[in-house]
Amino acid sequence: MELKIKTLKKSILAISISVLFTSANAYAASDDSHKMHQLYQDNCASCHGSDHGGYLAPALNSETLKGRSPTALRTLIMTGSFETLMPPFFGRLSDNDIRDMVKHLQSTPKLANPAFTIKDMQASLKVYVKDESKLPNKPTFKIDSMDDIIGVAARGKYGRGDGSEAVFINSKTHQQIGVVPTVTAAHIIEFSPANERWAYVKTDTAEIYKVDLYTMQAVRSIKTGWNGPGIGISRDGKYLMAGSFVPHNAVILDAETLEPLKQFELEGIDPDGKMVSSDSGMIIGTPYADIFAIALENAGQVWVVDLKDDFPVTKIKNVGRHLHDAFLTHKGKKLMIASYDDSIVAAIDLEKREIIKKLPAGCVPHVGGGAAVKVDGRTLGFGTNFGTCDKTVVSVWDLDTMELVKQVPVSGGTESPAAHANAPYVAVDIITKDRRARTIQLIDKKSLEVVKTLDVGGHAYFPEYSADGKSLYVSAGYAGDEVVVYDSTSMKKTGSIQMESPAGIFSRGRVKYMTRGLSPDEME
Repeated sequence: MELKIKTLKKSILAISISVLFTSANAYAASDDSHKMHQLYQDNCASCHGSDHGGYLAPALNSETLKGRSPTALRTLIMTGSFETLMPPFFGRLSDNDIRDMVKHLQSTPKLANPAFTIKDMQASLKVYVKDESKLPNKPTFKIDSMDDIIGVAARGKYGRGDGSEAVFINSKTHQQIGVVPTVTAAHIIEFSPANERWAYVKTDTAEIYKVDLYTMQAVRSIKTGWNGPGIGISRDGKYLMAGSFVPHNAVILDAETLEPLKQFELEGIDPDGKMVSSDSGMIIGTPYADIFAIALENAGQVWVVDLKDDFPVTKIKNVGRHLHDAFLTHKGKKLMIASYDDSIVAAIDLEKREIIKKLPAGCVPHVGGGAAVKVDGRTLGFGTNFGTCDKTVVSVWDLDTMELVKQVPVSGGTESPAAHANAPYVAVDIITKDRRARTIQLIDKKSLEVVKTLDVGGHAYFPEYSADGKSLYVSAGYAGDEVVVYDSTSMKKTGSIQMESPAGIFSRGRVKYMTRGLSPDEME
């Protein structure tokens, strides 16, 4: 009996020790997994998606990386990817962390639409200036007109930390007048159409900063999701609408306080008859009415949200497959929206809330902020496209008749067109992965031919004219890390502003001419 008791005690001890070690190993594994998850969120998610499903850069998960060599992946993380936004992580992450990150990526599936609720948003709201009434009532710097402000979304080397900021420039002097740190990479800058002092900066990780342009400081911020660039401002400046890739929702905010007012789950039946949950594409306010238009990328729908009562929604269906960006025309009554997978741009009547026509637009159309010009009595719209086939063109449409006028051959895929009533050229950026990506091509507004090619010096993208049309600003990131300024007529270089990985460029003049290229009196 005594022997049995001793044996039993030994067995219990052995089991206890085994459980202890198993628990310790489980906790250790859990800690390692949590560490890698956080390391991914801190270093990779702003480009590759918080859900590992891709964003600005490819998806990184167990499915997309199946069969990939761990050594090759480790090398890529260490050295970075030439001519992309991905920097080398050698020296930033330890060798062990890089090895563990590869294992983490190859064993982690795409996450299932992690939630971000109104309560999460409310908890993230930060107030930096408690009493905005005490702010100066005029700019604290010298500037002729607030319309002369150019905002640049600077990403920073690693998409977060030092260098991630919104940089503001006086486009008359080409001098920096303010910097607002954004913690993670700034993506879009929108200016209030109702009050010249306010701007709103949205980052890749879905934080929104309310910026006082008079003092060049953030007064409030809120996080509205995990990632996604969509943001729009109502014509009266009272509301913001922000959309996310992760999770699949959008929210209307009070523009003054950034308090969330209503959240929308983005889902619907796509053009193929399937019920899908959808990323948020473009969001746009319009001078035509108190509405927002939002694209449901995967559902192929455009929703028109009325800014009254409980924000009712009208759904325009079967617009296209994989909707993304858009621009307005005809005083904001018509919306031109790109459909990647159909190679079309759909024209939508926002007044009648129906599709007008679907226009040919080249391979994977991407209209950026849009560009339109008046030529010989016609309103011409320009659409760039990523050019994933052999035919790389810029499409030109007559926006009055909604007919294709011409497809202008260019030297590669394009992303963002820029135009101005006082400038002779429509500028487009070339987005190849070779030396052509250093260039901007200039299309003559009358002949509709490429007449000049500029070598900017770094990876050139996101051209933008100043409010008066006298200067063309171009981001020269990757190699150049500067914004380059050209005289819009002679195309001679007139300025350079240094910053780390500049991306989108946004003129405050957009709030007056709405679509780049049209003067206020031409918005017909």
